[in-house]
Amino acid sequence: MLKSTIDKATGFEKRFENIGTVVYENSTVASKAVAKQIADLIRVKQAQKQPCILGLATGSSPKGLYAELVRLHKEEGLSFKNVVSFNLDEYYPMEPDSVNSYVRFMKEQLFSHVDILPENYHVPDGLLSKENIADYCDQYEAKIEALGGIDLQILGIGGNGHIGFNESGSLQNSKTRLVALDHITRVAASGDFSGLENTPRTAITLGVKKIMEAKRVILLAWGERKSNIIKASTEGEVTSRVPASYLQEHNNATFVLDKAASSKLTRIDIPWLVEKIVWTDKLIRKAVLSLALHLKKPILMLTDADYIENGMSDLLADSGPAYDINIKIFNKLQNTITGWPGGKPNADDSKRPERAEPEKKRVIIFSPHPDDDIISMGGTFRRLHEQGHEVHIGYQTSGNIAVADDEALRFASFVCDYNEKFGIESPEADNIYKKALTFLNNKKSSEIDTEEVRHIKGLIRKGEARATCHFIGIPDEQIHFMELPFYETGAIKKNPIGIADVKITSDLIEKIKPHQIYAAGDLADPHGTHKVCLDAIFAGVKELKSKKFMKDCWVWLYRGAWQEWGVDEIEMAVPMGPDQVLEKRKGIFKHQSQKDGVVFQGVDSREFWQRAEDRNRETADLYDELGLSRYAAMEAFVRWEF
Repeated sequence: MLKSTIDKATGFEKRFENIGTVVYENSTVASKAVAKQIADLIRVKQAQKQPCILGLATGSSPKGLYAELVRLHKEEGLSFKNVVSFNLDEYYPMEPDSVNSYVRFMKEQLFSHVDILPENYHVPDGLLSKENIADYCDQYEAKIEALGGIDLQILGIGGNGHIGFNESGSLQNSKTRLVALDHITRVAASGDFSGLENTPRTAITLGVKKIMEAKRVILLAWGERKSNIIKASTEGEVTSRVPASYLQEHNNATFVLDKAASSKLTRIDIPWLVEKIVWTDKLIRKAVLSLALHLKKPILMLTDADYIENGMSDLLADSGPAYDINIKIFNKLQNTITGWPGGKPNADDSKRPERAEPEKKRVIIFSPHPDDDIISMGGTFRRLHEQGHEVHIGYQTSGNIAVADDEALRFASFVCDYNEKFGIESPEADNIYKKALTFLNNKKSSEIDTEEVRHIKGLIRKGEARATCHFIGIPDEQIHFMELPFYETGAIKKNPIGIADVKITSDLIEKIKPHQIYAAGDLADPHGTHKVCLDAIFAGVKELKSKKFMKDCWVWLYRGAWQEWGVDEIEMAVPMGPDQVLEKRKGIFKHQSQKDGVVFQGVDSREFWQRAEDRNRETADLYDELGLSRYAAMEAFVRWEF
C-alpha cells in the first residue's frame, strides 16, 4: 500500500493512493475482470463444499459485472447454487415490484438469469413499518454473521463518497439502519423517479461496520464524474465526510476504475511528481500549464526556479532553460485560437487548427439531445454557417423524456384549440388529447409514458430544434432527426448501442460526405446518452474509414454544459465577443421546454444558458490567466483521429 507524502517546499500535494487501485481501459474490460474473480471464488467455495457469501450493489456501475456473470452462467456453466447474497440497500418506502426497487433491479440484472436459489438472496425490505425496521436490520446483520461474514463485497461510490447509502457523516462503526438521504444523492437519483419531488428521502442501508468486516471489498467506479471523489477517497484523509475513505483502513480493499474515473489520481494526473517520466510533448504542455495556473503566473513569466521548486527539474535539464520551454508552450496554446473553425481561406494553415481547403466545407454537427448543439457549440455553429460552410445537424435522439408532462398536455390542447378555431374536424386529435389527459392525470411515479405522449414530447423538442436551426440560418433539408432506436425506451434507462443505431449514423455520414464532424465528447457518464451517441459515431466512422471521402474528414469533439476540456487538452478554441454570447443565448432560448426548471436539472441549479455562458467565460479566463489574449468567451474542441 502506498503512503501519502506532502512536499511542503513545492506547495503541491504529493499524495499517492492509500488503497490498492487497478485501472482498466474501460468499464467493459474491468467488469469482465471482476466477474472472473467472483467466478473463481464461487468455484473455490464449491470445491470446498461451502457457501459463497456475496455482498452486492445496485446502480449503473455493476451492470456490466452482472451481465458478465450471467454470460458465465449460460455459456461456461458457472453455477450460483452455493451463492448467498446480501444487497447493500433499498429505498424506503419502496414496493418490491416498483420500477425503481432494488429487488426488481437485481432480478432483472442477475437473479432471474442464473440458478441462485430464491431463498439465498436478500435485499432490504422497503415495505416494513417504521417500528419494525430496527429489529429487521439487526436480523439482517445476524444472518450475515451466522454465515461467517461476507466473502466479497461489491461497492459503487456516490458523488459525495457514500458507500451503500452511508452518507457523509456516517461513522465507521455504523450499523444497518434507516438513513436520511443526502440532497446530492436524491438529486442524482431524481432522474429515475421523474423529479426530485418523487424521490424517496430515506433508505435502509448496510452499515459501514459490516462493509469493513467483509473479507474482501471491490469498489467499482466508471466515468469522469467520479474522478474527484475517487481521488478524495484514495488519497485524502480518512474522514466521515467521505465514507469511502474508510476503506483505506481495510486490509483487502481494491478500487477498480476505468481510465476516466482514475484521471485525477496523482500518479495519472501529475505523474512527474510521482516518478521519473519520459517527457512527451503532451506531458510537457500539461505540466507547464498546470504549473502556471498553480502559481497564478502567465506562461512567459515562469522561471527556472519555478520549475525546480515544483518537481520539474528533469524537464528543465532535458529541454530548458525555462524561457525556451515557455515560448514553445505559449506558441502552441496561442495557435489553438481561431475565429475560423472551418479553416481560413487563402491563409497559411500550417499553425492553424483547421485546414484552409476546401474553402467551403460540408459539416455535420451531431447533437445527442435536441439542444446540445446550441448549448455546447452555439457560437461555432453560427460562425461555420456565416463563413459559408454547408452545415448539417444530426439530432441523434428525440429527447422526449426531458419534457414535463404539463408541457405535453399544453401542446396537445393547442392542437385541439387550433383545429376548433379554424374549423378543422379531427376526432383523432381530440381522442389523443383525451387519452393523454387521462393517462397523465393518473400517472404513477416513474411510470413509462404512453406512445402518444412520447410522440407529443418528441414533437415539442423537434420543433424547438428546428427553430434553433432557423435562427442560425440552417434550411430544413440540412436538419436531420435521426431518432436512434437505443433511446426510444420511454424510460430513463436506455438500451445498449445496437446495429441499427450505427447504421443510421453511418448512412448519414456517407450521404453528406463531410469534411468536418462535430460530436459530443462527454465522458462523464460512460452509460449516459452522450457516451452512447459518441460510440455510435465512432463505430460509424470506423466502418466508413476506408471510403475515399473519409480521408478528407476531421472529427472534432465538443463537451456539454457541465464541463469543459482541460486547457492542456484543447486543440481548437473559438473565441466569442459579448454580442456573440448574447446571440448564443437567444438560440438556447428557442428550447422553451428546457427553461425555467427542467425535468433533469441535476445537482446544478443554473439553467442551461447560464451553465454554457459560465463555462465559456471560464475557458476564456484561463487563456487570459496564462497570458494570452482576453476574450469574452471561448468554445473548445479536441480532435479525434481515427
